[in-house]
Amino acid sequence: MSIRLGYQIPNFTYPGVPVENLFDTVAAQAREAEAAGFDTVLVMDHFYQLPGIGTPDQNMLEAYTTLGALASATSTIQLSTLVTGNTYRNPALLAKTVTTLDVVSKGRAILGIGAGWFEREHHDLGFEFGTFGQRFERLEEALTIIAPMLKGEPASLDGKWYTARGAMNNPRLRPSIPIMLGGSGEQKTFRLAARFADHMNIICDVDDLARKVGVLRERCTEIGRDPATLATSYLVMGMIGEDEAEVRELAASIPEDRRNRAFLGTAEQVAEQLHEKVIGAGIDGITINLIRNGHRPGLVTTVAEALKPIVKA
Repeated sequence: MSIRLGYQIPNFTYPGVPVENLFDTVAAQAREAEAAGFDTVLVMDHFYQLPGIGTPDQNMLEAYTTLGALASATSTIQLSTLVTGNTYRNPALLAKTVTTLDVVSKGRAILGIGAGWFEREHHDLGFEFGTFGQRFERLEEALTIIAPMLKGEPASLDGKWYTARGAMNNPRLRPSIPIMLGGSGEQKTFRLAARFADHMNIICDVDDLARKVGVLRERCTEIGRDPATLATSYLVMGMIGEDEAEVRELAASIPEDRRNRAFLGTAEQVAEQLHEKVIGAGIDGITINLIRNGHRPGLVTTVAEALKPIVKA
């Protein structure tokens, strides 16, 4: 399993598109990404739109229902969340959900997972939020249940947060479903990734990326794992315009807190920046979103053509 070039769809508010045509617009992006050479399409696991992208009342589709529908709208592209909030689902149920997605998609599912962080969603929808430390305790217990279930092994745990008693998981299509962790925590997230994950999507300011890659490799070495067996990718906010006028317009819409994670320019200009600052930092693959204009037909293809040369295997 590898995510060399992922396309994330985090925005479901499309000017002029009524709700009855909303999923059609999402599916069109996924099909265009597949045809253009992206290997993975990803959606966020949220219930409200995130600060920096929009307002909480804007459209947000439930992740796994959306991925299940995209499984029928596509044929080859991998399907994942970036990433599932562990606090929103019982871990055995999550293992069952992603395994069903794998069967429905004929072997294209990836489990993306993280500790969860958006407090307002928890408060409004009634999910327990807890402390930072508690959320990582829960994530570790969840992975202890999920990892064997994704391999077809019965899972048992009498934990502080979760319980499983020989939990089975059938039907399954593949010997194992890949696990991707998302985040940037060096003490907790990276250690869990070294233990449980096939892939780590690092989310941080680009200037800190090379150091994060080094720490992640150390976490693997500490437990005797070859760092080369843990693939990496980086999430990019793509502010990509078709011409300089649109680039100037997009520049004004970059959230202040995302300026060190956003890449601005034409597709070719952004590809040059990513080659230097992301691939050059030791990252294997790039996942990009186009939050302002990805729904515009043709732009996903333009971006893929610019990025494919810099993420060659």
